[in-house]
Amino acid sequence: MTDPLIPAVLAFRDNGTPFSPLYDDIYHSAVGGLEQAHYVFLRGNALPERWQGRRIFTVLETGFGMGINFLVTWAAWRADPARCERLHFVSTEKHPFTVDDLRSVYAATLSDPAITELADTLANAWPMLVPGTHRLEFDDGRVVLTLVLADAAESLPALRLRADAFYLDGFAPARNPELWSPAIFKALARLAGEGATFATYSSAGEIKRALTQCGFEYRKIDGFGWKRAMLVGHFAPRWRVRRYEPPAPLALDERHAVVIGAGLAGSAVIERLAARGWRITSLERRASVAQDASGNPAGVFHPMISRDDSVASRVTRAGFLYALQRWAALERLGHRPSRGGAGLLQIAADDGEARAIGDAIAAFGYPSAYVAPVSAAAAYKLAGTPLARGGWFFPQGGWIDPASLCAAQFAAAGGLLERRFGVEVARLERSGDQWTVIDTAGQVVARAPVVIVASAHDAARIAGLQHAPTRSIRGQLTLLPSGAAPSLALPVIGEGYAVPLANGVTLTGATYELDDPDTSLRADGHLENLERVAQMLPAFGGSVATARSMELAGRVAFRCVTSDRIPMIGQLADEAQAAHDAQRLRGAWPLDLPRMDGLYSAFAYGSRGLVWAALGAELIASQIEGEPWPLERDLAEDLDPARFLLRALRQGTVS
Repeated sequence: MTDPLIPAVLAFRDNGTPFSPLYDDIYHSAVGGLEQAHYVFLRGNALPERWQGRRIFTVLETGFGMGINFLVTWAAWRADPARCERLHFVSTEKHPFTVDDLRSVYAATLSDPAITELADTLANAWPMLVPGTHRLEFDDGRVVLTLVLADAAESLPALRLRADAFYLDGFAPARNPELWSPAIFKALARLAGEGATFATYSSAGEIKRALTQCGFEYRKIDGFGWKRAMLVGHFAPRWRVRRYEPPAPLALDERHAVVIGAGLAGSAVIERLAARGWRITSLERRASVAQDASGNPAGVFHPMISRDDSVASRVTRAGFLYALQRWAALERLGHRPSRGGAGLLQIAADDGEARAIGDAIAAFGYPSAYVAPVSAAAAYKLAGTPLARGGWFFPQGGWIDPASLCAAQFAAAGGLLERRFGVEVARLERSGDQWTVIDTAGQVVARAPVVIVASAHDAARIAGLQHAPTRSIRGQLTLLPSGAAPSLALPVIGEGYAVPLANGVTLTGATYELDDPDTSLRADGHLENLERVAQMLPAFGGSVATARSMELAGRVAFRCVTSDRIPMIGQLADEAQAAHDAQRLRGAWPLDLPRMDGLYSAFAYGSRGLVWAALGAELIASQIEGEPWPLERDLAEDLDPARFLLRALRQGTVS
């Protein structure tokens, strides 16, 4: 089959034969695609009527393709004066288009001006093609596309959301039986909200049986085009078909939250809640934002690469890409954080690591816009100074001033934010549907139905957590004045790091001292920082002598980390109730645990707050609002602040 409208074969099937969504799926073809989307999926789900007057409405689609169904739904939402406040569209795609191919297809096939405008906007926001969940926001965040680049059979069970409408799109069952397997329909049943509807152009017998077995009722209606009939229906189980209910928003009389802590974690939560119209009271013990670890002169940001694509790698990948989007959105609003130009080099610890990570980059097929292996010679050209060995280059990595980012997020909250500094919080008390915040003098300082504890080392104490094993890491930074270090074109990290700042100053660091409370600068700390940098950048050898001969400027900050080095993000468990039910909960899963209504945490970000804060804030806001989560459920469970309680329950050590 040859189609001159399609510029190239876009991917390959597992057996090596050419694959193209447009070649293989008639419902992604250009001919009649817009009309098909209107008839099959909008009309089939009784849209736009069903979303009218709703705060949130969520559509789940089983195959994104070129995004025609999304574009048509978005256009219908825009045209509806009674539309829902926020439209979530969640879709999976195993073989995504490249942005160039997407633009080519749109240019060749779309003629409706309204759809063409939206298609151009989508193409401009198209994510890097790396595995995982990508969150894209449009129309000031009122339309949210959550695009999962993975096989639907694997990704649908990993979603956490409440679907109001299903677009069951994809190949015919005979051509792609995995997509229409019973496991897929069981996953859909776990995600269906009350009265959720579905539509599909397929009317095959196995589809009907699977729908019925999983609690859906269907009926045939006239099909579109060459299809004589299609199926529509709704979720109406006659018996219990799932263990856990899908997420729902908190039942609140007022949308008011208290955020304790005004560093990277707290500021990001403030921005994400304010973007949803929440009123926020910020409580901070210091005199201004970002005075602790978030107050360092600069911080580097980049994803992690690992040979096994570990939890940390997957979370930092999602967080890194989402943070770049949020920072760009802040800049468009006129709230520009201070950051360097794009690009960051990571130098391998040895030649073996360089080979191993290079092999991992190739094996995972990461695009060069995300990461690329570089030789020592290529790294020299990028950095402008010789390097001990090669490593890998992150074109979108770099450095940012954390305090300026926190200030930008505060500014974006505008009049919805009440700022209160110099408040030392001691504890929280629950009364009815409200949380009361009490300071160290025993005075009530705030009340709200929702509290987010984002105060690093103080968070576990304030929230009364017994199962939160955190440690303090002392980190001393070193600032080299202009002329005291070789010129660098971009940040270089590895065993240490060197970051070129304004006015020729170079930031190096940082020491890593466990549970060391000393706040004073140490000469041996400066020497340690520069010696580690000199191992990566031989030209910095002269800076070591400088460290021995002169007093250098720097800064000491204390990072909060957990024993597993993963942050504590999400709704807190009711530890007292869990202890009471310890025997029953010994084999529990995260969704089995009793939770504290309206109480959440965002802390223990360690040295990766820049890549974790925005995603963590979006996860918390999504949990509060009952929206689709911005990352896979297993990753959210790895971040869950209740994970240590869960382990203790399983080990039988909770009494």
